[in-house]
Amino acid sequence: MDGSVHQDLTVGTKRGSEELFPSVSSAPYIMSTTANGNDSKKFKGDIRGPGVPSRVIHIRKLPTDISEAEVISLGLPFGDVTNLLMLKAKNQAFLEMNSEEAAQNMVGYYSTLVPIIRHHPVYIQFSNHKELKTDNSPNQERAQAALRALTSSHVDGVVVAPSTVLRVVVENLIYPVTLDALCQIFSKFGTVLRIIVFTKNSQFQALLQYAEGASAQSAKLSLDGQNIYNGCCTLRISFSKLTSLNVKYNNEKSRDFTRPDLPSGDSQPTMEHPGMSAFTPGIISAGPYGGAAHGFPPAFTLQPTMSSHYPGLVPGMPGGLAALSLPGASRLGFPHISAGVSVLLVSNLNPERVTPHCLFILFGVYGDVMRVKILFNKKENALVQMSDCTQAQLAMSHLSGQQLHGKPLRITPSKHTSVQLPREGHEDQGLTKDYSNSPLHRFKKPGSKNYSNIFPPSATLHLSNIPPSVVEDDLKMLFSTSGAMVKAFKFFQKDHKMALIQMGSVEEAIESLIEFHNHDLGENHHLRVSFSKSSI
Repeated sequence: MDGSVHQDLTVGTKRGSEELFPSVSSAPYIMSTTANGNDSKKFKGDIRGPGVPSRVIHIRKLPTDISEAEVISLGLPFGDVTNLLMLKAKNQAFLEMNSEEAAQNMVGYYSTLVPIIRHHPVYIQFSNHKELKTDNSPNQERAQAALRALTSSHVDGVVVAPSTVLRVVVENLIYPVTLDALCQIFSKFGTVLRIIVFTKNSQFQALLQYAEGASAQSAKLSLDGQNIYNGCCTLRISFSKLTSLNVKYNNEKSRDFTRPDLPSGDSQPTMEHPGMSAFTPGIISAGPYGGAAHGFPPAFTLQPTMSSHYPGLVPGMPGGLAALSLPGASRLGFPHISAGVSVLLVSNLNPERVTPHCLFILFGVYGDVMRVKILFNKKENALVQMSDCTQAQLAMSHLSGQQLHGKPLRITPSKHTSVQLPREGHEDQGLTKDYSNSPLHRFKKPGSKNYSNIFPPSATLHLSNIPPSVVEDDLKMLFSTSGAMVKAFKFFQKDHKMALIQMGSVEEAIESLIEFHNHDLGENHHLRVSFSKSSI
């Protein structure tokens, strides 16, 4: 494209006109929010970007009726979106991320899982421009205001949420809405810790607690007034006066994602809160459309959101997303795990370098690994058994497509229900390992804070359990011994037991985590390594 393109932007759509989930005949899900006004931006130069990393992302083949909010939502799971240029006449857009690392994560993710928006595959690549230039027109100011609203959980540190707990009322409830469906929608904006659904005053309602107030603020801004399905099931969202939720049972009416050990109880709501004692049987069916209540057939279906695979993923809802799979979901590249399936098939491994221990440590970031088997005759394939299907979904969501030993991981649910150990007297060259009693499990303690610190692979690693005698140069030297590049390092200001270390790439960070998690630093301190949501 030569010269200058001066393109009008229309920021947002009519409140509630975009659905969070499509109806039977409608198209796949994309989040949408609202803002008003229009905008103009100047953009010069070639719009076709090569594969050289840049903060600016070039998005092609967009549907003609795409909204700015939808485009922004493609980038939000990976970091702050700092600018936007829409070329609607060309069905293209440019999205500027706050860092090259965020842009790399976004391009890398969508290169393996092509997003589908209203039946259109959308193509995402790096632009050859390093930043988007904008003018100072009133229209541009309005667009920036819309960006701030959409990315408030990332960039607007001034706004303090009144509470981490949201009260959600679903109006015009023509189709049933499940707890899992709400988790799927709200997990886009951060880690959902607890949720309870109930019927009060003949209205279907929910209370939902985030790990952070900023997530609640962003969810309220983005979702209030939106329809879950075409023309119905409208969300009305407000901040609750509660500061925390007390959940006693994990079932279809309530869930505490930090306490997987809770009993299923008798499926009754368990919130202890004045005015909530007179619950009536909910409109929600007892299982995800396993003979749906009120005669609703399982004709309309939900689809996993792109965003649910990134920061703050609610650990995959057992039986929810699986039973509610979209007929064309496989086209989206989002496989889901059926209830009870906890074994993953991992393929495209480097047979020269992969070991059971390597997979145990990597997959252990997202759940407790019970057993690992590298296939004897196909050493580029392995079976990984997680402790439950929730953790298996989480590991698959975060690790699919990530580079390990120079090759992108391919992860799918396995047909096997468990990994078999070799029979006595039958050696398999150490290719099968049982880790069920490993002391390195991160999630065996109920209510562990690790549940709130699950993030996608990133170039920045979080280090903890550092003894006082270990200084910055010691750790930088340690992480350099594998041949990786250390780009930056920073101790936590208030706690030198923790630090951030930035590696040269996400792949180097993955391999460093595998190599140095549980590394003995002396003084009875073993280093703990995990992926960080922050950058240095």
